[in-house]
Amino acid sequence: MTNDTYTPPRVWKWDTESGGQFASINRPIAGPTHDIELPVGRHPLQLYSLATPNGVKVTIMLEELLALGFDGAEYDAHLIEITEGHQFGSGFVELNPNSKIPALVDRSMHPPIRVFESGSILLYLGEKFGAFLPHTPAQRTECLNWLFWQMASAPFLGGGFGHFYAYAPEKYEYPINRYAMEVKRQLDVLDRQLADHQYIAGREYTIADMAIWPWYGALVKNKVYEAAEFLEAHTYKNVMRWTEEIAERPAVKRGRMVNRTWGEPSSQLHERHDASDFETKTQDKLGSTGAGEAKE
Repeated sequence: MTNDTYTPPRVWKWDTESGGQFASINRPIAGPTHDIELPVGRHPLQLYSLATPNGVKVTIMLEELLALGFDGAEYDAHLIEITEGHQFGSGFVELNPNSKIPALVDRSMHPPIRVFESGSILLYLGEKFGAFLPHTPAQRTECLNWLFWQMASAPFLGGGFGHFYAYAPEKYEYPINRYAMEVKRQLDVLDRQLADHQYIAGREYTIADMAIWPWYGALVKNKVYEAAEFLEAHTYKNVMRWTEEIAERPAVKRGRMVNRTWGEPSSQLHERHDASDFETKTQDKLGSTGAGEAKE
């Protein structure tokens, strides 16, 4: 790359990697690259994921459901290492043709139901268990407004700002400024909403909070992209208050650990197959140090 202005060709060709931390998993075609079946555990719900913000949404939801006593929410969480290309295996592509984590299979249904896209999984689980999804039309709609806001907004945060600020092989002022402006606007949207509401959609903790917190809560606490100072995250006081309140929930603490392969060994539970795994199978208990950095 150079600082020269890029002139696109008449027809784009994929002849070189784009560079950056995730170049090896980016390609312009879909479909599997290799044949491999996915493992299946003993619980009704089978999750195939990694503890990126999108993956954390779902493990938080499952742990919150279990905390409420929904035994049917017991799950096996299988690790999908995206930097190793596990998402391009034939078994995973069968679950999610888009080759993105997370993907869920509900084996309590006949035939089993596949669910992909993190927002769809949250909505599916909310409807299946009748929890964390308001029932009245007005409140339900407000919750879904914010769920879909997150699904539409986060690509600007992760694929836009996060990529150009933290992961691109070279720093360029224009894309960083462009996406920093948008991310700060999004934080202001959240800050104004949370000025008048305890939670995103009102007085109730819902799937809207579970969708938004892993992205924007992590951002303002400097847990992704190391950009909190750059974005003056501390100035969004209502977002900070909400972030810290949710972080104290026991189910959230557990959910953040599942399928995590970086950070302190005590915070990593590579796979989750039983509630006792949080006490016996974290990486500090297994005597292994986790490697890697926070994922895009």
